[in-house]
Formats: sequence, structure tokens, C-alpha cells
Amino acid sequence: MTTGSSSTPSTSPSKARAAAADGGISTFKGQDRALRADRLGTGGLLLSVLAATAPLMVVAGVMPTTFAVMGVVGQPLLFVVLGLVLALFSVGYAEMSRHVHNAGAFYAYISRGLGGTAGAGAALVALVAYSSLQVGIYGIFGFEVSGLCATYLDVEVVWWVPALAAVLAVGVLAWLKIDVNARVLGVLLLIEVVLVVVFDVAAVADPAKEGLSLHAFNPDTLTGAGIGTALCFCIAAFLGFEQAPVYAEETSRPHILVPRVMFLAVSGVAVFFALSSWALTVAAGPSAIVGLSQKQSAGLLFFLTESRLGTTFTDVLHVLFVTGMLAAMLSFHNVVARYAFAMGREGLLPSAFGRTTGTNGAPGTGSLLQTAVALIAVVAFAVADDKPTGDPTAPVLHLFTWFGNVGALGVIVLMAAASLSVIVFFARRGAARAQAWRLVASALAGIALLVIAGYTVKDFDVLVGAGPGSSLSWLLPGIIGAALVAGLVQGLVLRSRRPEAHARIGLGNEAFQLDKAADPAP
Repeated sequence: MTTGSSSTPSTSPSKARAAAADGGISTFKGQDRALRADRLGTGGLLLSVLAATAPLMVVAGVMPTTFAVMGVVGQPLLFVVLGLVLALFSVGYAEMSRHVHNAGAFYAYISRGLGGTAGAGAALVALVAYSSLQVGIYGIFGFEVSGLCATYLDVEVVWWVPALAAVLAVGVLAWLKIDVNARVLGVLLLIEVVLVVVFDVAAVADPAKEGLSLHAFNPDTLTGAGIGTALCFCIAAFLGFEQAPVYAEETSRPHILVPRVMFLAVSGVAVFFALSSWALTVAAGPSAIVGLSQKQSAGLLFFLTESRLGTTFTDVLHVLFVTGMLAAMLSFHNVVARYAFAMGREGLLPSAFGRTTGTNGAPGTGSLLQTAVALIAVVAFAVADDKPTGDPTAPVLHLFTWFGNVGALGVIVLMAAASLSVIVFFARRGAARAQAWRLVASALAGIALLVIAGYTVKDFDVLVGAGPGSSLSWLLPGIIGAALVAGLVQGLVLRSRRPEAHARIGLGNEAFQLDKAADPAP
């Protein structure tokens, strides 16, 4: 394959088959090497990716934390700014999706632009990042369910019991057809959105003493040492939109649906979260939002709704907060399973991961892998949290915060690398002039994302609540660095020992189609 030149590999079908047998990659015979197509339309795809944003988790968790820890009143304006940055990123990323349809998304795109070795590094970073994002949510899920049981059932349940139950539930749901997954995710997502909108309207109808103040959109509010860290917190709220290309093989018209869904997701999330964070400032008052967030923490939204919408609405909000987290865990689980499938299909993981299962067309082995990883993580933190008198927020402060920020850093790095890959891909195809404005957009987005990644690493101790001299400030981001190095080493070994396998990295279903065409039916 000539990197970034054509979507068709230079490897001949016969050589590809030889490499498959020779290099440990099974030939792509049978439908178990391709994800089931025509399962998702625009609505199903949009709901699948938006579920990962977990609206209630962001409004109830991320927003109060950003107000409280960073003291940045202008959080609504940050969402607008980040929406513009990610829209610029989406311009090139979406155009790339018209040329590359692969469940490996990020690493497939990076392979086409920067080569197979870089693609191998990106593949492992993506696997670790999305796995971390999914695993982290089990901490706050268990903590919240434990609190609900104590409040409404008067039953003391340790956090890891509901967390383990969620691991099993998500594992079972992930084995269902992706269109069934989309329906489950869609129902939960829509209910969350409706409840948040109801709060937004109630806040506007009954503002604090400062009235319908637009102070939160004043650029002067975006000053101070906390602004870089606030960017890191807020960009995590957008994670999910970039997953659309992961499902490309399961749509009927990926070249149309994937770009459409990405732009709908970015614009929708930016507007929704900007308005919702503004509603919080209106309900509390711009001058009081930071202090009230520090006092109420993750209880801010529920505190503000109870006085305006009553106890019953607040109780329902608590329950939907939990189901929203379940939807996010399922969404990230599906993404990890599909990355594992793509990597198994191309020799970056054992070939068993590159097969779908049964009649549902789901990547079953990859799904089992993520279930096992989540199970091990929850059990490990449960064992570590064995003191009855210990800090009850430990699973939130550790499992959720640590792994959530590790995953967010990994995705930011991948987006920056993908921006560079878009530029190289079209330049090498001789399309730089025709795609000029898209390449400029990708360059601007890449620079902005690198700045955000730099702030994320610099302020990691703040992000995870560790002290300035804590080893966590380099150990946790080091997980992404280690994944990148390990992936690059794997890519170099493949290029040296199995060049045909290396040439396949990023080709995905195209390699399957080549082999299928070269092996006529008997």
C-alpha cells in the first residue's frame, strides 16, 4: 500500500491471501469477517453516538465540577468555542469518512495518512482510551445507585455490587443486534434530553435575583489559571460524536450518513450544553454559581430542580441519571468491541477478535474482552476499597475521575493526529488544492487540540484531584504514552517481519472485498 495515496492497496489479492496464511491473519472468507451492513440509518447512528455524551451525567457532574474546581463562570461560552473547534475538526474528518469505511475509524484514518506503523500506535491508544472511558463510568454508576438504594429503599448496598451488575447487563446488551442497541440507547437518551430541557425552561422561567443574565457568555469570564483545565473538562462532554465512523460498515450509505451524523452531533451537543450550563448560571445566579457548585458538587442540578419542579421530578431525574450512565457505558462498550474487531481483522490482535458472532453480526469476542476488562477493574477497585469507614466517594474520585481523564486525553491525542492525517492523505492524493479549505480547517483544529492536550497533561493533577507532587500526574497520562509506544513497536515489528500484514493496516473491509473477489465461489 502506498500510504495516503489510494484507497486500493498495492498488494495483489493472491499476495494478500498468502500474507494472510503466512502472517497470522485469517483470510476473509465468510460473512463473519464483515460487520452486518444496513443495520443503522441516520436516526439509529445519531442516537448510538450521542448516548456516549450522557447529557445528565454532563449537566449533573461535569458542569458543577467545572464551576467549582476551576471557578470559570463562562462555561457556556467554552462549549460554544469547543463546538467551533470540533466543527473544524469534523470538516476534514467527515471528508475522510467518504473515502475510508472501517470500524477502526481513528486508526484507519491515521493509517491512510501517516502510514501503517502510526496506525498501529493509534489503534492501541484508541482501544485503551475508549476502554478507560467505559470502565470509569462504573465508579460513579455504583456510587449513585448505592445512594439511591439508601435513600429510597433504606438498604445499604456497597457501590461495587450495582457496578458488577451493570458490567453483566452491558455485556448481555452488547451481544444483541446493533439496531436493538440503538433503540435502547435512543429511548434512554431522549428521556434524558427532555428532562434537562424541562429544567432549562424552569430555570429561565424562575431565575435567581440577577434575572436572565447573559454574563456567562461574556468573553471576560474566560480568564484566569483555570481556563485550560476547564477546556479539558468541557471537551470530555463532547466525546461520542467522533464515534460515527466506527459504525460506517453497519450503515447502508456511510459516505452520506457518517458526515451528516457527525455535524448534527457536534452542533447539537454544543448548543444543548451551552444552553444547559447557562441555565445553571441563571438558576443559581452568575455571582453565586461557583460558590453554590462548591457547596452542592454533583448535587447542584438536583438542588436547583427540587425548588422549581418538586420532589417527584427530582426523584425521576436521579433515576434517569443512572439509566443515562448505563446508556453511555453501552455506547463506549460497543465502540471498544468494534475497534477490537477491526484490529483482529487486520492482525493487530489475535484473529479471533476479527470475527462476528452468530446471526446478530456483532463483534462478540471484542465485546467479551471489554466485559472482562471492566470486570477486572471493578473487582480491583472493590478489593482496594475494603474499609467500611473509608471515603464513600472513593469509586467516583478514583475509578471515574482517573480513568475518565485518561480516556479523554487519549481521544484528544487521536483527534489531533487524525487532523494531521487528513492533511497528508489528501496532499498525497494530489487533492490539496481541491480540498484546500478542508485542510486549513483540519490544521486549525489540530493546533487547537494539541493546545488542549498540552493543558490536559500539564494540569492532570488538578483533573484527577491529586496533589501537585503526586506521581498520578505522570503515571495516569503515561498510560496513553505507553499504549502509543507499544502500538508503534508492534507496527515496526509487523513492517519488518510481515510486510504484507503491515500493508493491510487500515484497509478493513476493503481487504475482505479483495479476497472475496479473488476467491470465486465454487
